[in-house]
Amino acid sequence: MSNPEIAAKNPFAVDVEKGKDYWWCACGRSKTQPFCDGSHKGSEFSPRKYTAEESKTVYFCGCKHSGKAPLCDGTHKSL
Repeated sequence: MSNPEIAAKNPFAVDVEKGKDYWWCACGRSKTQPFCDGSHKGSEFSPRKYTAEESKTVYFCGCKHSGKAPLCDGTHKSL
């Protein structure tokens, strides 16, 4: 399995709405980071669904290497 492209070495703060689904880009190629735009087609990567449990600000992983994907766990600090 190949590694995803690093889209950013920082998380993306997003205000999410309770009950809404968000599709996080796992490949790092999307032009609409941190969300999927279909750029993964033809690769082994697939977007990951995130359903907001409450309306709040969440931090989506930008480096695509988080152990808690789609959310940031600080992994970008060591890349």
